[in-house]
Amino acid sequence: MKLIIAIVSGDDASEVSSALVKQNFVVTRIESTGGFLKTRSRTFIIGAKDEEVDEVLAIIKEHSQARNKEVPKNIKKEFAMFENLPSEVKIGGATIFILDVEQFIKF
Repeated sequence: MKLIIAIVSGDDASEVSSALVKQNFVVTRIESTGGFLKTRSRTFIIGAKDEEVDEVLAIIKEHSQARNKEVPKNIKKEFAMFENLPSEVKIGGATIFILDVEQFIKF
């Protein structure tokens, strides 16, 4: 069994969640914030059998889109010492961690 922790853009979270539930995966969704731009995201915690991992990853990939976003002026001011700070960065997509589960208990 695997524990999948997927950090997904807040813009894509509803689609990812709906698609996972539609395929009968049990999902816990947690609001989170992070990254360089401190953007809104959702962290999904998903328990899956070893043979289901590829399906979960395919669903997340299909419904998580990377996109470009302009760096706000207040962030540029905060990091003014870095002259080469880009004016646009890639955000979104998904960051995924897959962990082995030694034991699973449900009451």
